[in-house]
Amino acid sequence: MVPSRAQPVYDDSQPDGKVVFRLRSSRIGDAVVVEVAGEVDMATAPELARAIDAGLDGAGRVVVDLSEATFLDSSALNTLVHCQRGLAEEGVAFSVVSPSGRVLRKVFEITRLTEPLSVVESVEEALGPDG
Repeated sequence: MVPSRAQPVYDDSQPDGKVVFRLRSSRIGDAVVVEVAGEVDMATAPELARAIDAGLDGAGRVVVDLSEATFLDSSALNTLVHCQRGLAEEGVAFSVVSPSGRVLRKVFEITRLTEPLSVVESVEEALGPDG
């Protein structure tokens, strides 16, 4: 399946090109993929929640790709848990991409959220054999 073009949802890049926080959303089949770069904290977590909600029209799966994220605080984790629970009630699958070997993966392991949030290695794994 060919993904639709990623649409910037929110971009808080600095003039020197340093990414503080950026969201991009794309569609791959019936899945919405939200790519996150930079820091997800109390100030930016609401933007992540809005990006997840914005692309849900008919989606059967949401994948939050944190491969380029550099920081998560408790509000980011709370946002992911809240979104996962809400989507589960709607029958929408939810996965988080956080490659092992990265510091952020440890956050999910320490908080025991790896299984509840379906944390996987790659977008391809999150999409499964049909992706």
